[in-house]
Amino acid sequence: MVKLKLRSITDDKPVKVSFELPATVHRDLVAYAQILARETGRSVGDPVKLIPPMIERFMATDRGFLKARRDGEHGHPPASSGSSSQN
Repeated sequence: MVKLKLRSITDDKPVKVSFELPATVHRDLVAYAQILARETGRSVGDPVKLIPPMIERFMATDRGFLKARRDGEHGHPPASSGSSSQN
């Protein structure tokens, strides 16, 4: 079994953000969604749904970002621990 960083996608009220992905990144995203579906037995549907939890996971494991948040840099309070990031 493949150990992916994402496990499942939670449903939450979204904030609309629009951006372009390089074609290579989109192909990798589609491949990731296919592997995730195979490993979890649940279809992701639109692979774009993976982007928010991937970004969330990235920020949750970025030590420099976490230190800056903890130190109160940029005036932003620490993120709540009740977020939907998965291992």
